[in-house]
Order: sequence, then C-alpha cells, then structure tokens
Amino acid sequence: MASDTGWLRTSAEGDALTLQAGGSWTVECAAALDALVSGLRADGARRARFELSEVTALDSAGAWVLRRTAKSFEAEGLAIEFAGVAPPFEPLLRIVEEADRQPHEPLRVRFNPFFRLCDRVGYVLIDMVQETRLLVGFFGVTVVSLGAVLIRPRRLRFVSLVNQIEQTGLNAVPIVFLLNFLIGMVMAYLGVFQLRKFGAEIFTIDGLAFGIPREMAVLLTAIIVAGRSGSAFTAQIGTMQVNEEVDAIRTSGLDPVEVLVLPRINALLITLPMLTFLADVAGILGGALMTMGSLDLTFGQFMRRFEDVMTLSNFIVGMVKAPVFAYIIAIVGCFEGLRVSGSAESVGRMTTRSVVESITLVILAEAMFAIVFTVLGI
Repeated sequence: MASDTGWLRTSAEGDALTLQAGGSWTVECAAALDALVSGLRADGARRARFELSEVTALDSAGAWVLRRTAKSFEAEGLAIEFAGVAPPFEPLLRIVEEADRQPHEPLRVRFNPFFRLCDRVGYVLIDMVQETRLLVGFFGVTVVSLGAVLIRPRRLRFVSLVNQIEQTGLNAVPIVFLLNFLIGMVMAYLGVFQLRKFGAEIFTIDGLAFGIPREMAVLLTAIIVAGRSGSAFTAQIGTMQVNEEVDAIRTSGLDPVEVLVLPRINALLITLPMLTFLADVAGILGGALMTMGSLDLTFGQFMRRFEDVMTLSNFIVGMVKAPVFAYIIAIVGCFEGLRVSGSAESVGRMTTRSVVESITLVILAEAMFAIVFTVLGI
C-alpha cells in the first residue's frame, strides 16, 4: 500500500492478538480505516496489542478509530496495550481515551425559585410599562383624530357610526337588562337577609338607591360591554389586519384610526351612558321586586321610601363614569386589534388580552373615581 494511506495488519500468537498499524490515520482516510477495523474479531485471544510504530500521521479521526476498536476488544474481555506510539501522538491518544471514558454529562441548570419568581415579575413589569407607553400614545392619536373630525364634521363616517351603535348598544340591551335585573335582586336579598338581624330591613331600599345608580350599574355594564363589544373590536380589526385590509386602507390614502377606530369610540361614547341608564332601571326594578316580596311592601310604599333616599348626585356620579369607561374599552379593543400580527392565533391572543386589560382598567378607573369623590365629598 502507499505510504500515505493507512493500513492495518493482524497476527495471532497464542492468546495474544497483534495489530500492526501504519501509514496515515487521518480524516481523509477515515472511511477506508473504518472498513479495515469493522471486521476484526478476537477469535479466542485474551490480549490485544496495538503496534503504532509505523504510523506516520494521526489526527483525532484516526485516534478515534483506534480507540473505538480497542473499546470493542475491551468489551469482549481482552486486555489492551498500545506500543510504539510516537511522542507527538501520545497526547492525542490520551485526550481521546479520556473523552471516551468520561463522557460529558448534559448541563443541568438549576434555578433558584426566588430568582425565577423575580425574573417573571420583572418581565411582567417591563411588559406592563411598554404596554402602558404604547396605549398612552394610541390614546393621544385618537384624541388628535377626534379633534380633526370635530373641526371637519364631513369626515365623520355616519353609516359606520350608526352600525356600531346598533351592534354595541341596541344588541346589548337584553343581556344588560337581564344581568342588572338579577344583580338588583341579589343585592336586595343580601340586604334584607343581613339587616333583618338588626330589625332594619327597610334600609335595604337605601342600599339599592345608593349602590345601584352610583356604582353597580355602571360598573357591571362596563364589564359586560368590555367582554362583548371590546372583544368584538379586537377580533374585527385583528381579522382585517391578518387579511391585510388595514394595509389596503393605508395604501388608499385613508387613516385607519379615522376609518376603523373613531366610529367605534364614538358609538360607545353614545351607547354606554344609555345602557347605564337602562341598567339603573333594571337593577332598581329587580331590587324592588325582591324587597317587596321579602318585606311584604306595596310598590307605592317602596317608591315613597326610594324617593326619600335617592339623590340626583348618585345618578349623576354613575352617568359621569360611563363615558370614561366607554373610552377606555374602545381604545383598548381597537389598540389590541391593530397590534395583531398575521395569524389567527394572534387574533385570539390579542382578543383575550383586550378583555383582560379593559376590565382591569375599568376597575382601576372605578377605584380612582371612588377616591376622588371621597376627597371631594361627593
């Protein structure tokens, strides 16, 4: 064989097997070397001696072939010996042998539970800050666009506005009325049940007159609208984003905020106060029926007590909150819809996020109103 090509000769003497290697044991000859050693058998030998004195070149590939062959003989119970190794090749053979005998274990990263909690909290806080910054910026865009429409009323899309009023207002009447009617009954039942212990059942009417128009009706209606209309805004605009209809609107020279967002904002600004008034009526009616049934009162008796305790300020406070909640729900729903990126999965994720953010911000705004009205003594 040529001197630059690896070769291998075997000979057996008693229980000793000698493997004489020579030539170039490098990666260029790896396929041929693998074929040379693949058919080797112990054939009853107890010892195997690798004679490497005639090896002229050796790299990691050749060293690995030799080590793999030796390892197969070791598995059959043979004692292995390397002889005639040139000094430059000894470190390489040693490194390959150590790497084979001590395989690297996969790296196991152990996280401290406290650090992991801090990491997750940090990510959530950063995401909240970024989301708040973008939402505030979008709020500014809607205010500017709304101002431009007010200056030029001809730019108001009346057909879209009427369509959105129907979807967000008229179609929401049954669910708003039913839920507020039932909530009024529940509030009256709890009031009668608790106040009866003190002989003050009649003050259940006071609780209805204060709680429903001031707090419960507007808050519950806003939550219903956030789950119903806010999610619809996100899904509708998000689907248009996926279908590249929003890009088509921009290409046509139109403003997506003016075409898609403002009609929805204006519609909610009109319909949510109206739905809140309906919720006031439904809640008081439900509470009246439960109170009259529990206390054996006539409708006239209930109304006389209700007129004595009901104040205009309670009604106005609830109605003042409605436009604020409407604006929050509308801008969050449209904002998340415009952030949808081209997949149906993104539409679902942003719709869920829209509902959660809307309800959270509505409750936060409710808490801020409570603090401000308490400070002002209203």
